[in-house]
Amino acid sequence: MNTRPAPRLRRAYFDCRYGQLHVHNAIPAGGGFDELTTLVCIPGSGTTGPVFASVLAELGRERSIYALDLPGSGESDPAGGVGAVEAGVHAVGDFLDSMRIRVVDLLALADGAVIARRLAAERPKQVRRVALMSEGAAAAQALSQPSLLLDAAQAAAPGRNARLIQFLA
Repeated sequence: MNTRPAPRLRRAYFDCRYGQLHVHNAIPAGGGFDELTTLVCIPGSGTTGPVFASVLAELGRERSIYALDLPGSGESDPAGGVGAVEAGVHAVGDFLDSMRIRVVDLLALADGAVIARRLAAERPKQVRRVALMSEGAAAAQALSQPSLLLDAAQAAAPGRNARLIQFLA
C-alpha cells in the first residue's frame, strides 16, 4: 500500500495544431514539483486517456502523469485528413512543447506504440524511456495494478540507459 497522499486528478484541454487536445492528468499532492520524470500515456486506437485511470491514480502520487485523448478520439478535436499516427505524433509533440516538458517517459498501449517510437526517434534528447504494452489480459491486469508496470519496467531495464522497454507482449 502506498503511503503517499493521493494525487490531484484533473482534466484539461491544450491547444495543438488540430484544435484542442483533451488530457487527463495526475499531479502529486505536493503541488506538481515532483522529482521524477513526467510520464505521458498514449492510448491505442479505439481507446482514450481514461484507459490509464488506475495508472494516474497510483503512479501520479510520485510524478506528473498525462493521459491523452489523441486527435479524433474521446473529447479531442479531429485532425482533418491527417493520418492517425502522424496526427498523434504532432499532437503529443505540440503538448510536450506547450507544457515545456524537457524530459519525458512515454507509456504506450497497443498501436500507440508506433506514435511513441516515432517521438523517441524524433526527440531523442527529450524522450528518456518508452514502455510499450500490448492489448489483452496481461495489459488489462497491469493497468488495474499499476505497481506491476513499475516492476516490469525495472526488470526489463535495470539500468537507466535503456530507452525502450517492451513488456506484456
